[in-house]
Amino acid sequence: MVDVITFLISGAIVLGGALGVIGFSNPVHAALSLIASFFGVAVVFVIQEAHFLALVQVVVYAGAIVVLFLFVIMLLGVDTAQDLRAEPLVGQRPLGLLFGALLLALTLGGLFLSGPGGDQGAVALSGQESVVRPIDDRSQIEQLGEDLFSRNILAFQATALLLTIATVGAVVLVNNKGGEELVIDEPGLSVE
Repeated sequence: MVDVITFLISGAIVLGGALGVIGFSNPVHAALSLIASFFGVAVVFVIQEAHFLALVQVVVYAGAIVVLFLFVIMLLGVDTAQDLRAEPLVGQRPLGLLFGALLLALTLGGLFLSGPGGDQGAVALSGQESVVRPIDDRSQIEQLGEDLFSRNILAFQATALLLTIATVGAVVLVNNKGGEELVIDEPGLSVE
């Protein structure tokens, strides 16, 4: 009964944080809502006794990734207003919708077309079944590594590609497009 109550509370935190991410107009508030959502997911991992994943969720996502987001937000400046109707890249919205639909189709295909897989669980998009050994034979990290790099290798590679694209996007956003050269102060020199 305690697990059900904890799950409901953490699920409400995850849902509230996710709604805050898309609902807040201030990007700093949206990033803080994302942190709340990540902590709620970490609690769900603890309920499932996946303590390593809960630790990774808090340290990597809530710690490092959101701090990187906040750094980029602060570097770009949140006080500047932008016209959201103007497209800096021609055709980016239809292309974004196309890729979003493709991602949705892959996700639903993986859920509905993977099959039951027998006693070993559902077969992921890679089509490979993992060999299940007794739990006491290996540590949780070994089990996670084997499952991640066998059955779920496609999802792992897609996540790596997504993070690479996000890093390139952050670099492009930080790029100075105003045509002005950035002035870097040398120590000991004054700028008039």
